[in-house]
Amino acid sequence: MERVGIIGGSGLYKIEGLKRKKEISLTTPFGKPSDKFILAEFQGREVVFLPRHGRNHKISPSTINYRANIYGMKKLGVGWIISVSACGSLKEHIQPLDFVIPLQFVDRTNQARKYTFFDEGIVVHISFAHPVCESLAKKLKEGAKKVGVKLHYGGVYLNMEGPQFSTLAESNLYRSWGMDIIGMTNMAEARLAREAEICYATLAAVTDYDCWHPSHDSVTAQMVIDNLFKNVENAKKILKEIIPLIEKKRECNCKQALKDAIVTPKRAIPPKKKLALKPIIGKYL
Repeated sequence: MERVGIIGGSGLYKIEGLKRKKEISLTTPFGKPSDKFILAEFQGREVVFLPRHGRNHKISPSTINYRANIYGMKKLGVGWIISVSACGSLKEHIQPLDFVIPLQFVDRTNQARKYTFFDEGIVVHISFAHPVCESLAKKLKEGAKKVGVKLHYGGVYLNMEGPQFSTLAESNLYRSWGMDIIGMTNMAEARLAREAEICYATLAAVTDYDCWHPSHDSVTAQMVIDNLFKNVENAKKILKEIIPLIEKKRECNCKQALKDAIVTPKRAIPPKKKLALKPIIGKYL
């Protein structure tokens, strides 16, 4: 049975009834992940946790090794990834302390981060029209409804570069485009999860109104952290509800995202590259 992966802050690992089994250090062909992976068990399901920014939040969004993080999840047998993330709201009705499950992403990074496993020796073009696994997203929605939090299902997550927050002009521009929320991390995770044939969905905790709103004309890191901590308990409650809801066998198309996407002929892929990517594309080579 494939494991459930959760990427987020360290406070998420303290779910009542969760049994921590061990911490796992991994090396990958793409370098070191953000931290050790925590293997745990909840109601008979094995769960793998990873602090996105490392323990004590020491890694900037622009310097996270996203490839190593997702590769490590794949290597540990993860079939589903739930990303718990802080975000800013670009809509009046999406208020701080609400939750959002976005179904689309728009990229506004400057490519400082690596977005593909296939940048050398092999060419792969995956379908990415629908970047979120809707089956997993619907499970998140069901879990959030059981908890009773204020939830917005659907919408667009704009991924900015950071680590600075938006200028007022940028914030108003994104609003004019119809964007719903803004964050700094999820696009890279979603792209790489799809290449790794892992289902991916975001549980976004709204911490602020970015800087377009009169009440939040100066967003600070402390404001974001304070509101994120306020929502940690609700996030844990949602995770507690959703983990048992995730099916034991995947039926969605995420599990075969690489089918017909590999352009480079098998014989042309360097053996060393094949070996490095074996956990990702083994069944196609």
